[in-house]
Amino acid sequence: MPTPASERLLFVTGRLAEPLVRRVVGELSETVGFAAEVRPLGISVAALMHVDWVRRKLTVDEPFDRVILPGWCQGDPDVLAKQFGVPFELGPKDIRDLPGMFGTSRQAADLSQYDIEILAEINHAPRLSDAEILNVARHFGDSGADVIDVGTIPGESWPRTGEVVRMLADDGFRVSIDSFDRREVETAVAAGAELVLSCNSTNIGWAAELGVELVAIPDDPRDLSTLAKTIDALTAAGSGFRADPIIEPIGFGFAASLARYFETRRRWPDVPMLMGVGNLTELTEVDSAGVNMLLSGLCQELNIGSILTTEVVNWSRSAVREFDRARRLVHHAVTQRTLPKHVDSSLVMLRDPRVNDYGAETLQAMAAGLTDPNFRIFVERGEVHVMNRDGYWRGSDAFELFDRFVAESGSVDASHAFYLGYELAKAVTALTLGKQYNQDSALQWGFLTIPERSAHGRRRTS
Repeated sequence: MPTPASERLLFVTGRLAEPLVRRVVGELSETVGFAAEVRPLGISVAALMHVDWVRRKLTVDEPFDRVILPGWCQGDPDVLAKQFGVPFELGPKDIRDLPGMFGTSRQAADLSQYDIEILAEINHAPRLSDAEILNVARHFGDSGADVIDVGTIPGESWPRTGEVVRMLADDGFRVSIDSFDRREVETAVAAGAELVLSCNSTNIGWAAELGVELVAIPDDPRDLSTLAKTIDALTAAGSGFRADPIIEPIGFGFAASLARYFETRRRWPDVPMLMGVGNLTELTEVDSAGVNMLLSGLCQELNIGSILTTEVVNWSRSAVREFDRARRLVHHAVTQRTLPKHVDSSLVMLRDPRVNDYGAETLQAMAAGLTDPNFRIFVERGEVHVMNRDGYWRGSDAFELFDRFVAESGSVDASHAFYLGYELAKAVTALTLGKQYNQDSALQWGFLTIPERSAHGRRRTS
């Protein structure tokens, strides 16, 4: 939180982190303008602090407006506030993130707004049980989908279309039907489907009389004039529709199909449009988040108000959640005239938005100051660094590192060996991908991150 320039703050830390804390606090105090004191307590690693221990070791003998504890400190800071008569609060778990606590980083953007609708398709619905269909629909809904699209199988008539649509509608879902089969479509509409995918010259004769919105597509995706004929016919019939020029997969006319979306928007500036982004995410063997981000930007700038996606192949298994986050980010970028950068990092999943290094000098100083057998692990400058009172080892091979530090520092019990193996696995993953590694913390995978309790925290509550 921002702090008045007149405030006097006390920062509590451990011995090993003291040099880094002094540097970060010193630079920040000059930028923000507050007065600060850094006070190391009699513990090497600040992450091992607990408020009960701090209560016995800390003396507050000068007037301070606030006391900032290490972010890993366990227990309730209010216990200390009551004893010392000064507000206590936890700082960040990484001291290098301290500037964000004082308002020197960007304020969080409002990403609650969006105007692109997500249709999530249940592929090959006739092959699934009702329970499976409901599970997929609920997953899509929880992921951010606005409409559940029931995907049928071309050439196979499905007599249960109406029952399934009614089941989904009764469960609270808005539903669309993806079929050219007249019986399937009519029974789906009668059961509550509000949108039909799709309509062209082959079915416009009866589709225009359904009384629900249609998705108009070209007879031949390469010939926009065939879409124009369907648009003209639906307009004359007074039928609601949205146009989809159809995006083609890479290698099958992708660039040309993008041009058709631009041309469609130019020719019909007020016609609602849809893009089937699954033709890219499902048919391109690459993590789908980046594809979804780019396509959402295109949709936002061209005022394409809805997309159709699905989650069939494994690399697209979180595609709906990805597009939900992407549509919010691009809406913010376009409406606020700002870059979609340093706004929200939930779609940065493979690597990290930034990686902080302690530097060789700080690591050497930390290693020289250790007096206990606990291992500390760091990742930077292309190596994993392991240290305790018995030595300082570094390298890129976890097995080799383990053999070296166990041989030089003594054997470890099974529980400690498991812990070290788990942490080294995370460290090597971070090293491989260029991610930030913080011991006893989960690696960050954007919105896919699973929070992780530290080993110290688990032992305290066990």
